Amino acid sequence: MDIASLYQLYKAATGFTIDSRKIQPGYLYFALRGEHFDGNSFAAKALEQGAAYAIIDRSEYRTDDRCILVTDVLQTMQQLGLHHRRQLPLKAVIGITGSNGKTTTKELVHAVLATTFRTHYTKGNLNNHIGIPITLLEMPEDTEIAVIEMGANHQREIASYCTYVEPTHGIITNCGKAHLEGFGGVEGIRKGKGELYDYLKEHDGFVFVNGDDDILLNMLRQRNMPSYRTYGHSPSAECRSKILIDNPFLKIAFGDITIDSHLFGSYNYSNIMCAVAVGNYFGVSDMQIKSAIEQYNPTNARSQVLQKNGYQLILDAYNANPTSMQHALESFAKSAAEKKVVILGDMFELGEYSEQEHQKIAALAEQLQFDTIVLVGQAFSRTNTGPAVLKFGNNMETQEWFRKQHFDGAHILLKGSRSMQMEKVVE
Repeated sequence: MDIASLYQLYKAATGFTIDSRKIQPGYLYFALRGEHFDGNSFAAKALEQGAAYAIIDRSEYRTDDRCILVTDVLQTMQQLGLHHRRQLPLKAVIGITGSNGKTTTKELVHAVLATTFRTHYTKGNLNNHIGIPITLLEMPEDTEIAVIEMGANHQREIASYCTYVEPTHGIITNCGKAHLEGFGGVEGIRKGKGELYDYLKEHDGFVFVNGDDDILLNMLRQRNMPSYRTYGHSPSAECRSKILIDNPFLKIAFGDITIDSHLFGSYNYSNIMCAVAVGNYFGVSDMQIKSAIEQYNPTNARSQVLQKNGYQLILDAYNANPTSMQHALESFAKSAAEKKVVILGDMFELGEYSEQEHQKIAALAEQLQFDTIVLVGQAFSRTNTGPAVLKFGNNMETQEWFRKQHFDGAHILLKGSRSMQMEKVVE
């Protein structure tokens, strides 16, 4: 069956899913295959539960005329997402990638644009080769602007996404030290993230770029990118503002207005300014931009500032890499709190760079002279530190120590890679 015919079935369906446990009557079921499962084996069950059709790619599971056999279910889903994207009267499709801040930027950009346009955006962390086509297929037919987050941990991944997202506008938040193992080092990261710029140049697209980031500006110059707008506090930035306060919450002055955000630390400045620049470009009023950003509250352990049991907790445990760790520590060091505690969990996907990058972060924490420094995980346990630095093998050992402490009036930064589940320390 060709994509156009399959699209008619998609249009007639009541919904779709890749999880046979979530079948509703009239759904399309996409039988994806993974390392530890084969969705084809659940096709018959999906039909029994009410699915209208099951899209499969293994002929031995075609037990019913409602099983539609394709060469590759995932590729079919991606092409169907592209076909759907092409049917809609979209003003823009904004692709967002970067080493740090892309999810916060995505949510801020969406919040700003949603004040004026019918906007669809990536939910949660559906930012990979499976999540992106799901996001595309979930777009309502009246969507005017789509904001699509693109996560990547190796080269050619962003290029692949672009073939079925077909972004018209793009944002690289930064090129920090994330997924060093998969990208093959810092230059590999810049090349991989730069694939978004490559696509946009080839297809006459438009870029929003942090004018305070020399790496990104050089990446644009190397490509002779003709269409872009800069944002930041640099005098040359086209969309310019300045930081008024950066602790605990970021407050900026933009034109004649001030924006009081609920985001912690100066490292969130570029995320906010990106949303300001995008809104300004698409004609969102300054007051609507201000309102949207001020109403945004971070969730899911992303720079959340919480008051708990007499102490202030900065919960930034959704993910971590050397760049985001450095920025978080440097911002936290500016806190006016009398007692500052940092609890840091291991950073993953660093490969051969793991030892040196964990050592750099441990050394930085000591250099900034926090009152208490706690390092958690196998990689941090191997760092060379002074005797005052506490080390625990996992978050449960850390939790046991934490429960015995008295942190009245303290400010605590809790950060680590997602797999470390650092939020359990304070549960």
